[in-house]
Amino acid sequence: MSAEIPTGAPGAPGHSVRTSRTYNQPAAYQSAPGGPLDPDRSFYDAVAAAERTLTQEFEIPVRSGHAWEVKAGSIVRINAVQGPQVGDLNLWNLHNPRERFWAARTRQLQRASMTTYDRFWSTLPHLRPMATVVGDSLADHPDAEVIHDLLGTRCDPYVNRMLAGADFDYHCHSNLTRAIMGHGLTESDVHDVLNVFQFAGLNENREYFMDTCPTQPGDYFEFFAETDLLCALSTCPGGDLSVHMWGPEAASTEEQLEHCHPLGVQVFSLAPEVLDAWRPPEPAQYRGRRGRHGLVAAPHPGRSPQRL
Repeated sequence: MSAEIPTGAPGAPGHSVRTSRTYNQPAAYQSAPGGPLDPDRSFYDAVAAAERTLTQEFEIPVRSGHAWEVKAGSIVRINAVQGPQVGDLNLWNLHNPRERFWAARTRQLQRASMTTYDRFWSTLPHLRPMATVVGDSLADHPDAEVIHDLLGTRCDPYVNRMLAGADFDYHCHSNLTRAIMGHGLTESDVHDVLNVFQFAGLNENREYFMDTCPTQPGDYFEFFAETDLLCALSTCPGGDLSVHMWGPEAASTEEQLEHCHPLGVQVFSLAPEVLDAWRPPEPAQYRGRRGRHGLVAAPHPGRSPQRL
């Protein structure tokens, strides 16, 4: 058993927590070899190493957001261009925004942070890989297991008002909202993110923490688009997260700005022969009966009962 240790926080005096402990248990979600959780690494290695043609390139300024379209079979690279900076990433099916990145299920199927060969899974009823990570310059970093965070989500003006008692219009939620408006989407389409380049995890009290982003100019994170995508990325207003955004030691928004840098984005196409054996993933094949086998549906006026 883990020992109880006293601590002064959180909560009232005398609050106690359990010491941190590693559980050597198998993953709850597993597939057979060669199944959806065991992608063909040789294919993705070939994709990452193949010659590529630049089709889009832009820079996202500090405390801003940008949305862009990506064709299936392309590579998207997010670059640290001037210094350490966290980016909050959303993905949608370009042709059906109801299918979008599902951070919680991705966290269960993959891990609490993402790296090479991990996949971005989409929401129900689709549940398919929208993209697969093919490059991560921080994969061998000593703290790689807590970089590219899936535990947390975007900062937003509502939690800021709750915690700080003030309005601020350039949190990632707002940046993403502004970015997608030109694509016919609204605030309600913004969803839980991948925190690209973010160093985050759970402390000994099992509370969520964020620490300084370790990226340097030249670091990158890239993924292969398995479907046609609408992508949106926010440059976090906390920059490299080296100063606190909330709490008694919180830095002002002006002080936080000193730790902000832009992020670069590049999109590449690949030669057709590289993708000869690849096909876009199909949605989940569940038949959708939901336990209604043999039931008789209540008839609509003027119609006969129907067997489901």
